[in-house]
Amino acid sequence: MKKSILLLLIILTAFTTAMAELPAYMIFDSKGKKVSFSKMLKEIVRNDIVLFGEFHDNPISHWLQLELTRSLHEVKGSNLILAAEMFEADNQLILDEYLTGKISETRFEEEIRLWRNYKTDYKPLVKFAKENQLKFIASNIPRRYASMVAWGGFEVLESLSEEARSYIAPLPIEYDPELPGYKKMLDMGGMGKPTNDFLPKAQAIKDATMAHFMSVNFETGKQIIHYHGTYHSDFYEGIYWYLRRLDGEVNIVTIATVTQDDVKKLSDESMGRADFIIVVPSTMTRTY
Repeated sequence: MKKSILLLLIILTAFTTAMAELPAYMIFDSKGKKVSFSKMLKEIVRNDIVLFGEFHDNPISHWLQLELTRSLHEVKGSNLILAAEMFEADNQLILDEYLTGKISETRFEEEIRLWRNYKTDYKPLVKFAKENQLKFIASNIPRRYASMVAWGGFEVLESLSEEARSYIAPLPIEYDPELPGYKKMLDMGGMGKPTNDFLPKAQAIKDATMAHFMSVNFETGKQIIHYHGTYHSDFYEGIYWYLRRLDGEVNIVTIATVTQDDVKKLSDESMGRADFIIVVPSTMTRTY
């Protein structure tokens, strides 16, 4: 009996050691100091808006989004609002009708434009909102309008109808071409797009629109958690930059996701990327 217990203890110790050597993620603050999930949560609950930058195909990003949302809901209750890049503003009615039980799940999924990884990665968030009767903002610009900007700049948006313009940030769009993220996109060039600044402007109209719909839905005492590709808020640019121009007093906390071969120390290039940086192993499996 004693030998069996001893053998079990040896196996458990070996398993625990292996898990410690292969962490699925680490969290760091902006200066590269390791922080726990609970410490990050303690800081996040004090803010009005949470910008959660993800890698769209990263399972750790999606798991932590759901866990953070659950944890925030325990504190904020009905004052928590969800929002996401993955849903476009002209689909808000369909999303609302599903969340309030007016249409079935089948009808919802057939009629709304869903990302291909919706069922594995975003459906749990929508389900959580529905179960807890939480508001969910479809914050992104309809992709057809972002595509128009990618080929013709901001000016093409002036030709849209009043109804169409209600799904995007108010015109004219403020734009700073010197922001490093937009400059990097311009320097990349190619990708079948004209060699001009239309591509970063298409990114900017998404950022501006997501910030706009968060701003119009924010109320004192509420908290919004927004899910989006990490590039949209890295280094306090993109969505963050536009939110600051809409309201200089709102408290915003940012989360970024990066991948590294070694997750135990934050790379120099990711220092200052966000208030909290989630580091995931480069070998982590993908959801698509």
